[in-house]
Formats: sequence, structure tokens, C-alpha cells
Amino acid sequence: MTQSGQNHPTNWGKPTYGFAGLVSFLRAPVCHDLDTLDADIAVMGAPTDEGSPFMPGSRFGSRSIREHSLRFGNSGYFDHDANKVFLEYELANNRIVDVGDADVLITNVEGTFENITNLTRMVLDKGAMPVVIGGDHAVTFPVVRAYSEPLHVVHFDAHIDYSPFVHGFEYTNTHAFRHIYHMDHVESLTQVGIRSVRNNKDWVDDSINDGNRVIGMREFGEMGPDSVAALVPPDADCYVSIDIDVLDLPLVPGCVSAEPNGMTYAELRDSLAALAKHTKIVGFDLVEVNPQLDVGTGITSYLAAHTMMEFLGQICDQPRWVANRNG
Repeated sequence: MTQSGQNHPTNWGKPTYGFAGLVSFLRAPVCHDLDTLDADIAVMGAPTDEGSPFMPGSRFGSRSIREHSLRFGNSGYFDHDANKVFLEYELANNRIVDVGDADVLITNVEGTFENITNLTRMVLDKGAMPVVIGGDHAVTFPVVRAYSEPLHVVHFDAHIDYSPFVHGFEYTNTHAFRHIYHMDHVESLTQVGIRSVRNNKDWVDDSINDGNRVIGMREFGEMGPDSVAALVPPDADCYVSIDIDVLDLPLVPGCVSAEPNGMTYAELRDSLAALAKHTKIVGFDLVEVNPQLDVGTGITSYLAAHTMMEFLGQICDQPRWVANRNG
């Protein structure tokens, strides 16, 4: 009985509000056994920050982003400007699942990375697209190495993350894209939003001299999202890595490496939408959210979940995706 004395049906297991219920990304079903995985999209966590040399805390990002994703429910989202509901089919038909987190072996970075690679590879082997929640930016290396087919990588970040390998120092969040450049199946690397005054000039020059495309904020403003997407061949397989610090510093208080003069949310959203239209997205990650630094409302985690959801909506709205889904 309620306080008013009226009976209401109990909605067991289907909470309405984001503060209640078990936690999975967008309240998607949880798959504990990868042998039974039957989905188009598999969300997985890579909750390690041992690659962060300055301040820990992004290990809690995977959980916090999932928690804030509960605020969007699990029936799709309505885009006012497009006058359309996105992800409705995928969520109604359990085409998005959450497969949990790769196991983290504290102080054993290489072992943790093996676990991340193995989980990603199991997802790919089941025909699902990996969506990875970090964790720090070191995790993109073990994720991308799980792929075997040729792909192009687009990297959104304030930082170049192209540090040289010196005396075994090679598994931090500043090294991932030097590793990725050397992978045989990576056909191109495009780095967008690079602007931090803490970037080492030699490392930026190394990336450019290796043939990678490095785009700072001034050039990004001149090019626009569509021209950036056009740097990848049309309909090519594309993996996208999103460091939350590609956004402007005031937008992301819960990020240890936030920098001024970054993208607006609209610029990042439109860039991701352009990539979804122009290329075949085969996976993406979002990294470097540190809930311990965030403000009380958790706006950085919320913005991360928002970004992931809208990017998924754009990916699943493409004719190539719909044709495959309906086939």
C-alpha cells in the first residue's frame, strides 16, 4: 500500500530512475559467458590507470560512466533536431549487451593488457563490435592489437600520446599510438584536436614523419568535421579512440589531463557523426574520465556516457548497419 492507500503494480527489475537498479551500460543485458554472446555491440570495461604517470583515478571511469548511462534508460533516445529516436531497435531487441570488465592484474600491466586483448578478441570472434570504456589511454593499444583485419584509426585527444620507448618505459597513456602505428593491420593514423603545450615537439614530429596526420585545433576549425572524416577512405573499417580531454577544459573537470582551447561538445559530436556516415566503424573507446576529480553531479561521466550513446546512435542509423542488421 502507498501512503495514499492506493495499490500500484510493482515493476520488479525494471527501475525507472537512474539511481536504482543493477548497473550495465544503458541497462543493456549482461553477458557473463562469451560463448553465448549474441549481439551486434558489446560494451566492455578496461578499468586500469597504471599507465597514468601523474594522478590515478581513471580506473573508476568504467563504473561511473555506466552508472550515468542509466539516466538515459534503455529504450533509445530522442534527438530533437533530427526529430527521431535512435537505438530503439538495438535496445528493444537486445542487440547491445554489456560483457563486463577485463580482469585487471595490479602491478602486472602486461598481464592486464593481455586480458584486455583477449576479451576484445573474444567479442570480435562472436561478430560483435567492441565499445570499450577506460581506464586511461594506455588501454587503446591492447584493444587495437586484438584486430586482425586492416583498419584505420582516428584518435581524438589534446595530447599526441607518441612517446618513444626508452628503457622498457612503453606502457603508459603517452605511448599507445606509437605502438598502434607499428601494427601491420593499421593502415593509417589520424590524430585530431592535438594542442597541449605539454606535447613534446620531437614526439609530434615523430608522428608526422611516420606519415600520420596530426590536426591541431586551428586546423580542425578550418577543416570541419566532414573534411576530417574524409581523410579516411570511404566505407573503410575505422576504429575511433576518444580521450575525453579532446573537449575544452571547463567541460571535463573529471579529467586529470584536461587542457584549454579544446572542442565543444557539438564539434566532437558532429565529428563522430561524420565518421559514422563516411566510414564503417568497427569499434571505439572512450578514456581518461576520472570520477575522483569530478564535480558532485558527475558531469564528466555523464558527458562521456552521452558521447558514447550518441555515437552509437549514429553508427546504428547508417544504411550499411541497418542493411546488415536486417540481413
